[in-house]
Amino acid sequence: MLKIDFQNTDIQKVGPKQGLNLKQVWTEHRSQMATIIKNTYATKNTDGAWTKWLNLGYDKQLASDIEAYAKSVKGRYSDMVILGIGGSSLGGYALLRALLHPYWNQLSDEQRDGRPRYYFVENVDADQVQPLLSILNPERTLFVVISKSGTTAETMAAFMIAKDWLETKLPADKVAEKIVAVTDAKTGVLRPVADKEGYQTFPVPDDVGGRFSVFSAVGLLPAALGGISLSELQRGIQDIDKVLQNENLEENPAAQAALIHYLSCQQGRDLAVFMPYSYRLASVSDWFVQLWAESLGKKENLKGDVVHVGPTPVRAVGVTDQHSQVQLFNEGPNNKLFTFIDVLAPETDIKIPTNQFSDVPDLSYLNGQPLSKLMQAEFESTRACLTGNQRPNMTITLSKVDAYHFAQLLYLLEVQTAFAGCLLEIDTFNQPGVELAKKYTYALMGRKGYEQLIPEAKGEKTPVLK
Repeated sequence: MLKIDFQNTDIQKVGPKQGLNLKQVWTEHRSQMATIIKNTYATKNTDGAWTKWLNLGYDKQLASDIEAYAKSVKGRYSDMVILGIGGSSLGGYALLRALLHPYWNQLSDEQRDGRPRYYFVENVDADQVQPLLSILNPERTLFVVISKSGTTAETMAAFMIAKDWLETKLPADKVAEKIVAVTDAKTGVLRPVADKEGYQTFPVPDDVGGRFSVFSAVGLLPAALGGISLSELQRGIQDIDKVLQNENLEENPAAQAALIHYLSCQQGRDLAVFMPYSYRLASVSDWFVQLWAESLGKKENLKGDVVHVGPTPVRAVGVTDQHSQVQLFNEGPNNKLFTFIDVLAPETDIKIPTNQFSDVPDLSYLNGQPLSKLMQAEFESTRACLTGNQRPNMTITLSKVDAYHFAQLLYLLEVQTAFAGCLLEIDTFNQPGVELAKKYTYALMGRKGYEQLIPEAKGEKTPVLK
């Protein structure tokens, strides 16, 4: 199981002004965190609490249904296009990027064992959409449209274009089989459309927000189509969930991490840098940024008081960002808390040749060394420098990147986020700061019922906000 090392947030490592007295922290907050843990899990079956994502790792029937579908279409499609945005795309992309071959789309059909290449359309930029359609074969392309409500303008615009493209290329009776809809089981705009058109569908469950939906059909369907074991994903969640339900703060890593983030914010350290040292896990940074930002950045607390809280997530990837952001991290404002992701056993490795530049001492020291050792040295040196500069940091260690451990990482971060929201006393699961911009977009695009917002959307009238 994955492990977290918090020692570099302690005063013994980074000093009394920058660090925390972890022993004292665990003692002082033991009761508070026990209540938060208990109350969070107590609501996982409560309508309207938006914590039913805590049940997703146990839905064996959904996993079975999705795997059966994936098996039924195996070999039929050379490409799949996922139409979604935000939580409807970031988790699925992180899954495929982490658990499939790093250059999956360049492999032959045989090397992919009949599984499709994958493309995510998460923007409305024509420079992404049109060129993609130009390289696809309509006979061999599956479109997966993901929107719980079916009103997400970006997703539905892309879907309408894709549907029209299929209809102009294929006989009418062949179009429906090329489309799968992941949407609300009963309501919304896309549900009746899917039922009428005869699309294969999978549900987005009630009370599961997009940024917490990666282990629903939103992420599981792309994963299964790519041949990833859903049972291993769920096994990973179930195993770590036993740990994260533990009400003993000193034995619950998600509660400890949430508390450290919260207390660091109180010290003015309100930037959360997420930095995996793994090419496969690079896209987890993007997923984490949305999870953290939309969940914790809130204007009001639960009492309705204006508080403007929330740590700002910062994406970084090792070792790339050692040559871009680490200068700032080490010597800029000490307002950041770092989370490193370390992988002990990468799936592949390669040794630097022993016959290169053997007569150049400044290069020959690399001869015969595996790249994994260089990666590890880069990570440890960066962590040591930050610690020496009194920059608090924690490390999550995975033994390897596989479905079991990957699921544990994402689930841990989800639970950590829920606990952090409780500490901040905000609604972790709403996103009012996103909704107004959506309404302005509807107004500018001519959607009925939003005409009165056009002056505000155009900047001709100052909006009156709460």
